[in-house]
Amino acid sequence: MYKYTLFVQWSKEDNCYIVSVPDLPGCMADGETPEEAAKNAQIMIGEWIETAKAMGREIPEPTYVNVV
Repeated sequence: MYKYTLFVQWSKEDNCYIVSVPDLPGCMADGETPEEAAKNAQIMIGEWIETAKAMGREIPEPTYVNVV
C-alpha cells in the first residue's frame, strides 16, 4: 500500500466517488464507495509510478497533509 495522500469526494455528475492524488499529477481513480475508490487509487498509483520510471521521471515522495 502506498502512503500518498488521497482526496476523496462525491461526484454528482459522474455518480461515483472520485479520488485524486495531489503528489502525482493526473493520478485519479473512482469507485461506487469511498473504499472502492481508494482501493482503485492504489492500483493507479502503482501504474503512475511504473509509467514515470519507464519514462525516466522522478517519483515524488509522499507529503503529509493534515486534514481536520
